[in-house]
Amino acid sequence: MITEHPKKGILLICAAVFLFASSDALSKYLTNFYPVVMVLWVRYVVHVVLILAALRPPSLKILITTQNPKLQIIRGLCMANTNLMFISALHYIPLAEGTAIIYLSPLLVTAMSGPLLGERITRMQWFAVAIGFIGVLFIVRPGGNMFHPVAILALGAAFSFSLYQIITRKLNYTDKSSITNFISGLVCVLVTSLLLPFFWKTPTLHFALLMVLLGISALVSHLLMTRAYLHAKPSTLAPFSYTQLLFAGLIGHVFFNQQPDLMGLVGMLVIVAGGLLIFSKLSYK
Repeated sequence: MITEHPKKGILLICAAVFLFASSDALSKYLTNFYPVVMVLWVRYVVHVVLILAALRPPSLKILITTQNPKLQIIRGLCMANTNLMFISALHYIPLAEGTAIIYLSPLLVTAMSGPLLGERITRMQWFAVAIGFIGVLFIVRPGGNMFHPVAILALGAAFSFSLYQIITRKLNYTDKSSITNFISGLVCVLVTSLLLPFFWKTPTLHFALLMVLLGISALVSHLLMTRAYLHAKPSTLAPFSYTQLLFAGLIGHVFFNQQPDLMGLVGMLVIVAGGLLIFSKLSYK
């Protein structure tokens, strides 16, 4: 049930994006010791187990019964692909700049909503999309921290995440969110399980616990974000969701000794400006 408590919503969204940034940082740390596939496999197994524990369905069939199985599978593949590409990129690139590129997704969703959802895109919205890509050019430029071939992985993750959001929007009309989240987690477990034999490395107890913590943190962050949107409008929360860039910058500085340069900061601010322009136009509709 939606209730208007904007301050509560703002606190929840800030907590959610802090956990998102922390999860990305923990993933970046873990991939210094273990393959990305293995880290994500543990994360998704924890995701599925916790959902089952929370919902306690009388049968598994309830959570996999969907009116649109093809879209559910594609959504799960997009979720797996987004994280595989993004975490792989974070192994080589700074946390803050990588996070900024992922924040292209609201702009990409806008651009893709026309051909995929049949929605009308205004000139102002196209202008906002262009602004976002200009921001990326500031970040990914010759001589910058992000001028690395794997930066393409971060861009690919942003595109994949955008498609994931569009599919989610379509599935909201046919399936419950609990079913959608469970199926996506299950697809991710299956995908990473197929790859796992080629990347397995037995973890120590310390690192195994960190991987489990990563799974818990990632799921809790999604739950907090869902709760935030029950208390405040997206247009109210949008500016505060960008605090993830601040958290990513602080965490990157403290734990990885990484600081965006001046041009990188300009690029991040340009991307934020484009995203906020999109949300500001939506709030007046």
